[in-house]
Amino acid sequence: MPEGEVMAEHHEINAVAPSSLKHIVGQASVKAQVEVALDAAHQDAKKFDSALLVGGPGLGKSAMAKVIADEMATGYHEVIGQSIKFSSDLNALLLGAKDRDVCHIDECHEMPKQLQTALYLALDQRKLFVPGPKGKPQSIPIADFSLLLSTTDEYCLLQPLRDRMKLVLRFDFYTDEELTTVLHQRSQALGWAVEAEVQPLIAQRARGTPRLALRLLQSCRRVCRAEGSKTIRLEHLEKACGLETIDALGLGPTEQQYLRILGEGPTRLNVIASMMGLPARTVSQVTEPFLIRVGLLVKDDQGKRCLTAKGRDHLSKSGPQRD
Repeated sequence: MPEGEVMAEHHEINAVAPSSLKHIVGQASVKAQVEVALDAAHQDAKKFDSALLVGGPGLGKSAMAKVIADEMATGYHEVIGQSIKFSSDLNALLLGAKDRDVCHIDECHEMPKQLQTALYLALDQRKLFVPGPKGKPQSIPIADFSLLLSTTDEYCLLQPLRDRMKLVLRFDFYTDEELTTVLHQRSQALGWAVEAEVQPLIAQRARGTPRLALRLLQSCRRVCRAEGSKTIRLEHLEKACGLETIDALGLGPTEQQYLRILGEGPTRLNVIASMMGLPARTVSQVTEPFLIRVGLLVKDDQGKRCLTAKGRDHLSKSGPQRD
């Protein structure tokens, strides 16, 4: 930035976003695959190869899809899988794209199975089949666009659709160091002043997920501005975490309650779910995965959930709290 120039300050965390591959932090394997595919597409003057982007929520799949479109200097069309309920919804997306454009369907596994079938048939034939006069089907040609499909559960997609994706980009959870870099990069782009010690502590609470790290940074700034300050400090982070009941590992009230239940001893899933007032499926698919990933929880041979030594240590440091 030239000397004397003042960076514009933005109020919302998503007011800026990566616009090129070099701005993407982490995901080295994904970036390497994308870089090769981009170079090949530019050399051959063709579209970017269709790709399946797989990974947990908040790991940057949508951001990568937009960056691919920016790097290809083409149009970008994005929809959520849940919004494609009828053939007309899918047709509107496919007919709106031009040659080499990027069409991104986020949470694509939410599309009805019959529309997933219609999608891969359209890709194969580069045509849409719609009812014509007197009910006779007629074909409409579609452009030679790039299709990017993002999902948190690839096996909910029909295999023929998965098989038609030429690239599979698998997104991993971030390290604390990578998340610190993400936070530093975004703070600078937004023009937010943040004390150096704050960003690593936010990263530790973000559960390996950029979306959560950026959300907590936004919460810190909200506290900062509410107190009339211009620099985000440690006390703002502590107050933000207190308001949202987030502990040092980024566990929220539900995870904290879960650990307190297990603090009484090994317990079966249905008992835990009953005590928490949640469906067992929600507990096993939403609450438990992170606790297992960070080593706070294990399952024994009888299916009971047990705290590890690390889990007991974290629970003791968290202190007693009321449910």
